[in-house]
Amino acid sequence: MKTVHEVSRLAGVSVRTLHHYDAIGLLKPAQLTEAGYRLYDDAALRKLQSILLLRQLRFPLAGIKALLDSPNFDARAALRDQIGLLELQRAQLDKLVMFARNLLESGDDSMDFSAFDTTSYDAYAAEARARWGDTDAYRASLEKTAARSEDENAAAADALMAVFADFGKIKTLDPASTEAQAQVEALRRCITAYYYPCTKEILAGLGQMYIEDERFRVNIDHAGGEGTAQFAAAAIAEYCK
Repeated sequence: MKTVHEVSRLAGVSVRTLHHYDAIGLLKPAQLTEAGYRLYDDAALRKLQSILLLRQLRFPLAGIKALLDSPNFDARAALRDQIGLLELQRAQLDKLVMFARNLLESGDDSMDFSAFDTTSYDAYAAEARARWGDTDAYRASLEKTAARSEDENAAAADALMAVFADFGKIKTLDPASTEAQAQVEALRRCITAYYYPCTKEILAGLGQMYIEDERFRVNIDHAGGEGTAQFAAAAIAEYCK
């Protein structure tokens, strides 16, 4: 058994993060001591490895919990994805090292930005996220999207962006205000109507993704103005408490 501090040092995650994972039911300790201290066994450590892998693939915490609770989750296949991502990251680092050395040694000012291109990594990560998105919510979203016409899917996307535009109109308010909380409820209803049943657990994960994933943040801020994604995430956090 390992204490929470030992797991923190071993895995490179903070004690606070491990406490949070416990609080949301993502990673429970194997047992508690009489004094209430958390203890983790090998099974918990293996699960933590899977969690960290999926975080590398930019899954929200709620999505990770759904995946790990699913009987379809294949840890060995997921590990193969992690290896692929690490190999792509290594190749990217090699390009950056070579680029920096060329600048240092020759003062090359050719304005070549190819070393910063992460297209391959992003595409691989997106493919892995889709492959591991085999949850009820993911399948429901695919089914609803497939059943609609192209115009209907565009209308669904417009409806969702309209909700974020409304968030932008009240982003100077307290995220816990009545208006902000009503807007979160409108968002939850919109997602449920057009995509999949949006539980509080799923909504909490989406809120994190809105600020952690650059693409979501940019789109939401485009709809409601700069700071909208941050405000929506804060309001969602209050709603899901």
